[in-house]
Amino acid sequence: MIRTIKTITVLLGLTVAGANAAAQSGPAVLKDGMVQVQLDEYQPAFRNPMKGFREFFQSGVDKKRSEYPYPYGTLSKEYMQWNMIEDDPTDGVDKIIAYSNHRWKGMEAMNMKVIPRVYLVWVEPWHGGRPKDPNNPDDLSGTHWPKGVPEENSPYKQNVGNWGAHVDPADKAKPITGGYFDPSFPDRVKKLVEKLGKAWDNDPRVAYVEMGIIGEWGEQHDPDLSTYWAPHDEPDHVANRTWIPGMEKVLGDAFSKAFRNKKVMVRYAYEFKDYQFGIYWDSWSQPEEEVRGYGEMRKLGDRWRSQPIGGEITWNWGSLGKFKSFEQVVLDPEFFNLTMKQIRNLHCNHLGGITWANFNEPAFAATASKLQKAMGYRFVLNKAAYSPRVDNGKMLRLTFDLTNTGSSPFYYNWPVQVSLLEPRTLQPVWTSTLKKVNINEWMPGDEWDEAKQQYSMAAPVYHIDQQIKLNGGSKGKYILALSIVDPSGNKPSLRFANTSYLAGGYTALGMISVGQDIDQFTIPASCISDIQSDTSLSY
Repeated sequence: MIRTIKTITVLLGLTVAGANAAAQSGPAVLKDGMVQVQLDEYQPAFRNPMKGFREFFQSGVDKKRSEYPYPYGTLSKEYMQWNMIEDDPTDGVDKIIAYSNHRWKGMEAMNMKVIPRVYLVWVEPWHGGRPKDPNNPDDLSGTHWPKGVPEENSPYKQNVGNWGAHVDPADKAKPITGGYFDPSFPDRVKKLVEKLGKAWDNDPRVAYVEMGIIGEWGEQHDPDLSTYWAPHDEPDHVANRTWIPGMEKVLGDAFSKAFRNKKVMVRYAYEFKDYQFGIYWDSWSQPEEEVRGYGEMRKLGDRWRSQPIGGEITWNWGSLGKFKSFEQVVLDPEFFNLTMKQIRNLHCNHLGGITWANFNEPAFAATASKLQKAMGYRFVLNKAAYSPRVDNGKMLRLTFDLTNTGSSPFYYNWPVQVSLLEPRTLQPVWTSTLKKVNINEWMPGDEWDEAKQQYSMAAPVYHIDQQIKLNGGSKGKYILALSIVDPSGNKPSLRFANTSYLAGGYTALGMISVGQDIDQFTIPASCISDIQSDTSLSY
C-alpha cells in the first residue's frame, strides 16, 4: 500500500516544573514508511539512580525527615562498623547480610541504593574521639575493633586546644602496636573482604563500595597507606605509626578478588596505581586540596570512563571553614564555579555533605538543580523513528539518537527495553530488550571550558537502529515507549531526560498500531507526567 507523507504534531510532554504547559516538538513526518519524531529535553534536574546528591544519616541518631529522601536522593552513604558485621573470626557471611538488612531497610521501596564503607575508628582518642553510645548499638562513634585484634597502643598525645596530635621527642621512633599494626590484622582483612564480596557483590541495594577500613572514618589517612604524601600530625613518616607497610597491596588484591561486579572506590588518587578503582575524594571545593586531591585525580586520565568519581564537600576546615552549611558553600559564586569546574573536569558521579540541607529554600534549590544536572549521566533522546504499524510475528524497526549531557557514564550495563503500553492504564502488553546496546558506553563530553560553560570535546551522539520481532499484543493502538530497567527486578528505573515521560519509568515516542493502519501519532495529554514528581519507582 502506498502511504501519503503527512505532517503530524506529536505531543511530547508537560514540563510541570517549568512552564506548566504542553511541550511540543517540531512536526513529526511520516517518511519512507517510518514515523520521524523530534524529542524535547526535560530541562529541570530530576531524581535518577546512582548519580547526583548522596545522602548520609547516622543510624539511631539522625531522624529521618518526613520528606525523605531528598528531592534528588537515590544514593545513601552507609558507614558499617567492622565489629557489627563481623566480630568473631568465625562469623559468617550471614551476619553481614543480617546487619545490612537492618541498616538498609526500605531502600528498595524508595528506589535508593547504598554506598557502604567499612571502618574501624570514627575519631581517634588522640584527636578527641568519644566512645560509642552504649544505648545505641548502631552508634558510629568510638572504635570498632573485632575480637582477636587488640586495640591500638599509641604514643600520640592530643594537642591542647586543637584537633591535632603530637609525639614526644622521647617517642620519636616508637611505633603503634595493636590495631592496624597487629600481626593478625592483614589476615583478618583478607577474610573480611572475602565475606563482604559474598554479601554485597550481587546485592541490588549496593551501588558502589568504598574500600575504607583504614584510618578515621575509613578515609585511609591516620595512618596512611603510603608515604606519597606527608602525614597529618608529623612532618615525616614513621613506618608502623604514620603508615602501614604492605597494606595497600593487601587491600588492593583482596577487593579486586572479592568484587567482580560492584565498583570499588578508594580515598586517594595517588594510591592503588596498580588497580582500577574509583575515587571518593572527601574534600571537594577545598582550595587547600587543589594539588593533593584535584591535581592527583586529573592525573588519572580516563579512569572516570570505567570507575566512579565521587565524595563530599566538607566545610569545617580550610578555606571552607567560614561556611556553616553545604548551602552556603555552593551559593557563594566563587565556590560554586570551583565546584562546577571540578564536577565537569573530574567527571563527578555523586557528591555528599548535604545532610539537612534545605532544598525548599529558593536560591539553594535553583543552585542544587544546576549541580544535580551536571553530576553523573544525563541521557537525552534527540530524535527517534519507528514503524507506524507492526503485525504479530513481523519486525518493528526502531531508531533513536541520544546524547549524554552529564559528566559521567552510567557504570553498569542495564538493559534498554522497548514496550507497547495500553494508553489508558500505561501497562505494557509487550516488551522486548534491545540487543547489543551498552549504556555504560554512552559517554559525556570532556575538557570543560569555563568561559563557554561547555565541554571543548562535545559529547558524541549515539545512534541505535534495531529490528525487533513482535511476538505479542492484540490488534489495536498503543504507546511506543522506551525504558531502562534495573536488572534486579526488571523494572523501569533509569529515566531519559525528556518531556514525554509516562509514570512508571517510561519515555513515550508516539502512538503505534498492531494489526491495523494508523494516521494519528499524538500521545494523549492525559498520559504525560512530570518526571521529577513520579516517586513510584522501586526495585
